Amino acid sequence: MLANAPLADLILINGRIATQDERRSFVEAVAIKGDRFLAVGTEKEVMAYHGDHTQVIDLNQRTVIPGLNDSHIHLIRGGLNYNLELRWDGVPSLADGLRMLKEQVQRTPPGQWVRVVGGFTEFQFAEKRLPTLDELNAIAPDTPVFILHLYDRALLNQAALRAVGYTKATPNPPGGLIQRDQFGNPTGLLVAKPNAMILYSTLAKGPTLPYEQQMNSTRHFMRELNRLGVTSVIDAGGGFQNYPEDYQIIEELHRNNQLTVRIAYNLFTQRPKQEQEDFANWAKMVKPGQGDDVYRMNGAGEMLVFSAADFEDFLEPRPELAESLESELEKVVSLLVQNRWPFRLHATYDESISRFLDVFEKVNREIPFDGLHWMFDHAETIRDRNLERVKALGGGIAIQHRMVYQGEYFINRYGQQAAESTPPIRRMLELEIPVGAGTDATRVASYNPWVALYWLVSGKTIGGTSLYPEQKRLNRMEALRLYTVGSSWFSSEEGKKGAIMPGQLADLTVLSADYFSIPEAQIKEIESVLTIMGGKPVYAVHEFNHLAPPAIPVLPDWSPVVRYGGYARQPMNVSAKSADNHQPFHLGCCFHMPTCLAKSTAQALNQVSSDLSPLWGAIGCDCFAF
Repeated sequence: MLANAPLADLILINGRIATQDERRSFVEAVAIKGDRFLAVGTEKEVMAYHGDHTQVIDLNQRTVIPGLNDSHIHLIRGGLNYNLELRWDGVPSLADGLRMLKEQVQRTPPGQWVRVVGGFTEFQFAEKRLPTLDELNAIAPDTPVFILHLYDRALLNQAALRAVGYTKATPNPPGGLIQRDQFGNPTGLLVAKPNAMILYSTLAKGPTLPYEQQMNSTRHFMRELNRLGVTSVIDAGGGFQNYPEDYQIIEELHRNNQLTVRIAYNLFTQRPKQEQEDFANWAKMVKPGQGDDVYRMNGAGEMLVFSAADFEDFLEPRPELAESLESELEKVVSLLVQNRWPFRLHATYDESISRFLDVFEKVNREIPFDGLHWMFDHAETIRDRNLERVKALGGGIAIQHRMVYQGEYFINRYGQQAAESTPPIRRMLELEIPVGAGTDATRVASYNPWVALYWLVSGKTIGGTSLYPEQKRLNRMEALRLYTVGSSWFSSEEGKKGAIMPGQLADLTVLSADYFSIPEAQIKEIESVLTIMGGKPVYAVHEFNHLAPPAIPVLPDWSPVVRYGGYARQPMNVSAKSADNHQPFHLGCCFHMPTCLAKSTAQALNQVSSDLSPLWGAIGCDCFAF
């Protein structure tokens, strides 16, 4: 033992730990004291911090990385609705999706909807198509069904049209289209042309969960993110997510010490033409940085003014933004800079970004930014000149894997050559602009970070279309760094999290497969087998199952989460070393099963299979095998 050294609460040994320090080091052991990393290094070096009450975990030579940090996600809004949603994220065929839909319709009580809200694309399906309205009406003649596809359309069956009250007399909203038949009656197809508000406002007409069930739903969404190795997010606000009303659930969970994901939240204005008033009021209520390491206020955005919303529906031409953009944006940005509020702005197209930067540069001349963190979100088509302007103003760019889901549409409209730099991440890094990776989940792209990492490394869409030449892709270490150290800049927490280093927050994930060596296509199938946040396990399976926190019942009992969970688990083999004989066992898991049960030996697994065989049938899993 080191003289006068603090003793560790937890030590993890026998791993391949990617620290993400400046040298991109790998070590075999790490010690944790409280909620911070205490020491990293060889097993001998780290075991010097072992005491009588230190817990030691054998990592069985698994790969370990820092907890993943999504720099742009909509966790707070997504959590309120997670238990209501049937997720098609990762489902391999439309036939599977329609089977799930049919089963969920049968389980859903009268008065409730079945919702498939984003996270998928037609290109992921073997059939390469979306469902037809006839298929939806045949499956669900009486239960409302709402299916949201990207930013471009929503499909409603006839029962859903009746529920939302759309009739022959309902006018098209600005920027949206209600498709009609030859008699003028709505067919059930809603189209963003290009404004997605018609999609979201229609979704908002559906039933919501009561307060206690929203609490439960949010906990399940965080547990799902933990399953994928996420320990931190930056919540980008969102439509119909007003402050402070819609933050009560997440704040109560924080008070109850039930947050298993660190959240830095942004405030998103909800009132067109009254945006400055919103931010002025909020500036009197809360300040950036207010909170703690688990839940803290981060700043403004991603909507600053509605006139600056350049909707990224690549099935439609680029929208021309309002002439009032500059004057409205200048007032809000001036207010934010005066109050030293970090801010972020949704920005897809280079043409829009040019106008935004004109405003930022003007404000900076009058009220210097002086190191204030600000950032663009998305920036798919930003060009070199504007990247240089971002660099000069000290800004960052949060990038997301939206092209995984919309790449084919982009190529069809703008061509393959234009798609090769959407966004130009390699150039951003060359200019040393801060870059953080994320998903923009949940209504368009999936929240699965491994799909985003697969995109960064392979340069391909979820449908397998190649977007980027090799020289514009990232290697695996570079991509991971954007999801860890890189994202910490976007919540002004550099040096506090993102790396497995002494003094940083003790967040890490133990992986189901070696991210650094497996074939590219398998990256998107990675999950966590042990996720630790603040020194405590928040998710654990397989040989770490004994460390798992208590299961959370799903409310309501008809929720799609009961039957299907979240991101689809593909049939696969997961290897781990047995604690008894150091031989690998293989766990086969069907893609629609929400929770896999595992023990540490093949003998125990076979006993579980025998003892619980009636349970597998009860929960509808017919391919669970050891």
